[in-house]
Amino acid sequence: MFLRVINPNTTAAMTAKIEESARAVAGPGTRLDAVNPSMGPASIESHYDEALSVPGILTEIARGETEGVDAYVIACFGDPGLDAARELAHGPVVGIAEAAMHAAALLGRGFSVVTTLDRTRGRAHELATRYGSPCRGVHACDIPVLELDKDPDVLDRVVALGRTALHDDDSDVLVLGCAGMADLAEKVSAALGVPVVDGVAAATLFAQSLVTLGLRTSARSEYAQPPPKAYTGILRRFTV
Repeated sequence: MFLRVINPNTTAAMTAKIEESARAVAGPGTRLDAVNPSMGPASIESHYDEALSVPGILTEIARGETEGVDAYVIACFGDPGLDAARELAHGPVVGIAEAAMHAAALLGRGFSVVTTLDRTRGRAHELATRYGSPCRGVHACDIPVLELDKDPDVLDRVVALGRTALHDDDSDVLVLGCAGMADLAEKVSAALGVPVVDGVAAATLFAQSLVTLGLRTSARSEYAQPPPKAYTGILRRFTV
């Protein structure tokens, strides 16, 4: 089995952290790599960033299709390009927000999300509604994505915010709302005494399980291959 984890931003250090989290849970017979596009934003913290990350994601999906990849993980909590990627890939494609929210729903009656910037809270609420999950609140620590590795107080800040979220939302579970927080899950869980879900690990295991079950995205209707047509300008190479 060959899984590919796609970091939709172009920051290699974050890709390495994501790969470490995914490898920690991948099965012994699973080949796994993590990649990031050569084009796109350095981090994804706005709708604009998200939109401009999608061509890079689809480039990596198309490349994976020529390399025998069996399933993909999109490792950004906004799940950018997820629907388009499912149209293009022959195997399953799992977003980390989708996986984390479904996993959290199996662990308690309600969960709270701890994310990075306040401006991203709306997207997390939107995805929670789409996925039909029992999300009771989204809370921002206001640490930019690329500062997560640089802020010496990041763990203390996430733990403090998580404690507040659990109390204020009356939640049973926490979800970490950024792939860049993947290395914090165990420490936050130990500090707070509740399950803390890292979406990278959850999505990796969901993708692996779907392949093991012999399941793939249905191509019957909406997720069928996109109809052939010409694309022009800088999008010319995306012609299908």
